[in-house]
Amino acid sequence: MITLYDPYVVQVLQSVKGKELVVETSRGSIRGNLTDVKPDHIVLSTNDSSFFVRIQEIIWVMPN
Repeated sequence: MITLYDPYVVQVLQSVKGKELVVETSRGSIRGNLTDVKPDHIVLSTNDSSFFVRIQEIIWVMPN
């Protein structure tokens, strides 16, 4: 198994942890509160739902 780890993206995401973000992925955009950052995925919370987004799928991130 090969996993890709982008430490710069993880570092930037950790710096905005706890803030509301808009995350663009290959499947569309998601707006929510960044609740957790792992080396391979992030967790965005919106209302009653949590989204687990692979970092490799992120195109761009914008603080809201």
